[in-house]
Amino acid sequence: MSGSARLAVCAVVATLASACALLPLIDTTTWMVQAAILLTVQSAVGALARRVPLARPLTVAVQALVTLVLLTLVFARAQALGGLLPGPDVFREFGQLLQEGSDDVGRFAIPAPATTGIRLMLVGGLLVVGLTVDAVAVTWRSAAPAGLPLLALYSIAAGLAQSGKDWLWFLVAAAGYLLLLLAEGRDRLARWGRVFGGGARSPSPRLLAPGSGPALAPVRTGRRIGALALGIALAVPAVLPTMEGGLLEPRGQAAASDREDSSGFDAVRPLVTLRDSLNQPENREVMRYRTSTESTREMYLRIVALDRFDGASWQPSERRVTVLPEVLPTPAGLAPGVRTEPVNTSVAAAGSYAQNYLPLPYPAERVRVDGRWRYEPEGRTVAGDHGQTTRGVRYQVSSLLVQPTAAQLAGAPAPREEVLREYTKVPGSLPEVVGATARKVTAGSANAYEQAVRLQDWFAADGGFSYDTEVASGGGSDAIAKFLDAKRGFCIHFSFSMAAMARTLGIPARVAVGFTPGTPLPDGSMSVGSKDAHAWPELYFEGVGWTRFEPTPSRGTAPDYTAAQEPSGADPGAPAPLPDRSTAPSAQPPAASGCTPQLKRLGECPPNAPQATAGDGHGGGLSPGAVAGIAAGGLAVLVLPLLPLLWRRRLRARRLAGPGRQAESARAPAEPGAEHILAAWAELTDSAWDYGVLPDESRTPRSAAARIVRLGGLTGVAEESAHRVATAVEQVLYAPRPRPPAGLAEDVERVRAGLRSSARRPARLRAVLAPRSAVRLVWGLSRRRTAAAGRLRSGRLGTAWRRAGGALRTARGRT
Repeated sequence: MSGSARLAVCAVVATLASACALLPLIDTTTWMVQAAILLTVQSAVGALARRVPLARPLTVAVQALVTLVLLTLVFARAQALGGLLPGPDVFREFGQLLQEGSDDVGRFAIPAPATTGIRLMLVGGLLVVGLTVDAVAVTWRSAAPAGLPLLALYSIAAGLAQSGKDWLWFLVAAAGYLLLLLAEGRDRLARWGRVFGGGARSPSPRLLAPGSGPALAPVRTGRRIGALALGIALAVPAVLPTMEGGLLEPRGQAAASDREDSSGFDAVRPLVTLRDSLNQPENREVMRYRTSTESTREMYLRIVALDRFDGASWQPSERRVTVLPEVLPTPAGLAPGVRTEPVNTSVAAAGSYAQNYLPLPYPAERVRVDGRWRYEPEGRTVAGDHGQTTRGVRYQVSSLLVQPTAAQLAGAPAPREEVLREYTKVPGSLPEVVGATARKVTAGSANAYEQAVRLQDWFAADGGFSYDTEVASGGGSDAIAKFLDAKRGFCIHFSFSMAAMARTLGIPARVAVGFTPGTPLPDGSMSVGSKDAHAWPELYFEGVGWTRFEPTPSRGTAPDYTAAQEPSGADPGAPAPLPDRSTAPSAQPPAASGCTPQLKRLGECPPNAPQATAGDGHGGGLSPGAVAGIAAGGLAVLVLPLLPLLWRRRLRARRLAGPGRQAESARAPAEPGAEHILAAWAELTDSAWDYGVLPDESRTPRSAAARIVRLGGLTGVAEESAHRVATAVEQVLYAPRPRPPAGLAEDVERVRAGLRSSARRPARLRAVLAPRSAVRLVWGLSRRRTAAAGRLRSGRLGTAWRRAGGALRTARGRT
């Protein structure tokens, strides 16, 4: 295999190794196999183009074109011309898929499903990174800068994943990058000559190139550069803040503690961030609605049902979805004898509220909404399709207000076998105290209805529980047990716990997530704010269906069939069935939802508390530590690539500054001048090295200057300046009484100007931003480390270590 092909293979391996950090973000790995195949084809096209050979920019252009065709075949074949060539429809399809992928990233928690949009973002992004690495490392033969896109890929993935295997993915990515550096080093050595080991006193190996003397070999240096770069790459992410929740959802300190201490209750994050909404300092309006019913206290707006319980969390089951029908089917379990009231509701969602599920009163019978929506029959939920969200959507809902009596619920027959089998599942990991507490609280109940009411009343009033959105009640399978012991939590804790305890009693149960009815406005409409986000348990009774209960104290209202209805007059004004322009969501926050409509009518509402500022409470601002971390990380990312540039400028200024401090000593007056001349010569040779003229220590100064003039394309004043500096060096090295000329610093600057003017723009940029001679810094550190190790070995500690080793070997021999 040729050096170029070996380097291309290593570039593919390095890209895939860095991409491994993305694996924890997605629940499947098939996308990685797909990306690996496409990346291999992309690299093979580059290898063929270089073998032709094509010009470097043309090689990259051919690879980019083939990459576009590959993505078209995989993601937009139906829109392609002839099923192969990308056209306007293909780019529109890509834009739509990227929009859907962006929406999916914000909607799903980690690990997210591999939707088509997310796969396009992952595979397309990986191909772009792979093309960049291949172009830099293989086409332009410069592997070290190729580490920047690899580092960016790993850093983004590691910052988002925040998994327990971050160290493993770092080692994989680091191994891939080191392999790429080693392949480039071997390729360079293969073109230069054979490597021979130096003497015992040599600090580094030596290279014998054909027709030249010994020169320092870069093999060991390349390894040290790689180790130094990887050390910096490991240190920089340590100061950057991480993220959790949705794929791009920021994580603050409160969210971190939530993940650590209450992981049993954070499965709801794929659908709504309840805790974040409840802890916001501002009650931001998310929607307004008008309804035909006067019983607005029963207008809970349901988003989704969580029916899969694993002992640690509640999650929605993955079920088949269909096209949204014009008329929804009859609710499961609802018998004709139960009283129902038809309700018409018109909803206007705020422009800032982007949810993939339509908030609906339960059970809905007809939904009229524009856009692309799908229907899930079991949970009776309506979800957006292909990136459809509720942002600014207006829709009308016809629903039923189910009003069973206590007698109907108490006399409900046993649920159907399939309902019991699916909705009473309790994992074996659930602590026994949960079921024991449920049986103790409901002891003496005559039926499932009485058990449900006693559980609700125990949580809401009799059990000594208190409502607190900042509580941390443990995590894992014992989360419910810890909550029952601490007796502090918010709606998620109460609803999850009551549903789990109901299942231990054989009552089918699930958890609903959505919004409480909201706050009435003077125009007769209802305003729903972010602080109205809520979760409540639904229990199944045959003949009534899924029935709402309210165990959370100070939140929502208990249903009429579990508590006596509070006396109240008629609502002021009958609300209109459809929203008009005046009901559009405004930027002003609604009134606090802590005051119920009944208290408002009686004039007993407390005065509104002043709004908290963005910097108080648990709002969305970043903490000072996070801001400092971001600033430090950004500064490091900006400064690290500039280190070679800054070091070379400092070294050049010191070399060309004139005689050093030693001129003040009592030595011969010629010595400071000699040092200045040698420093100017070193700067001239290093400057030529930066522009691609490798140093050759086997040549005399005059021969080396002629070589620099020839390879660097120097003419005129620059050529004369180079020979003048070489003559000064010969005077210092060979003349008994050297006479240093003046103006050597200006001569070196003229040589640098000549090298710059004769070089191409890429060479000029590299000479400034990534000078080759900066490797001397690493060589200097290596010599110091070797000298320090030698002093350590020759000192007392080294002697004691050798004696201890000898004694140990002697003891082993006797044994």
